Amino acid sequence: MVTQDTPAGTQQRPATATATVPVWDPLVRLFHWTVVAGCVLNLFVVEDGGRAHKVIGYAVAAALVIRFVWGFIGTPHARFSDFVPGPTRLARYLAALVRGREPRTLGHNPAGAVMMLALMALLAGVSVTGWMMGLDAFWGADWLEELHETLANAILVLALFHAAAALFESWRHRENLVWSMVTGRKKA
Repeated sequence: MVTQDTPAGTQQRPATATATVPVWDPLVRLFHWTVVAGCVLNLFVVEDGGRAHKVIGYAVAAALVIRFVWGFIGTPHARFSDFVPGPTRLARYLAALVRGREPRTLGHNPAGAVMMLALMALLAGVSVTGWMMGLDAFWGADWLEELHETLANAILVLALFHAAAALFESWRHRENLVWSMVTGRKKA
């Protein structure tokens, strides 16, 4: 046990400093918060189909492309090879989660990794459908607008579930995961 130095004759107290390690690099954090801001703005603030909506959509699409590339060449915890689980690993993790005995992970846990991949796929879909709506070939296509809106709403639902899961995991493992996505650091 690490203790603090104290004057002679007084009781020693345990040191309270908690060691942290870098996990989320600046690019991962910038991607995360760009997507959060872009989705909030496009879903709740700016006018659908307006110039700002399109600019924000293209910014999120660009961030997605950069993050996808970073998933192959980036820092260790940013790489898909570090966190994408196979079916067995995911099933094992979910079984442990149901029993309340899921292991703490430094990077993405298997369920969080699947959520991230699902959100990235939905972001790609909403980006492509948004771009397609600006093409002459699809101008005014109701099915495309409905698909775009459905994908955007699915992002909202999964993002809310993702946020709730992050809060739950923060509580379960006694660490602030939201703050770690700001600082890039987690408990060692």
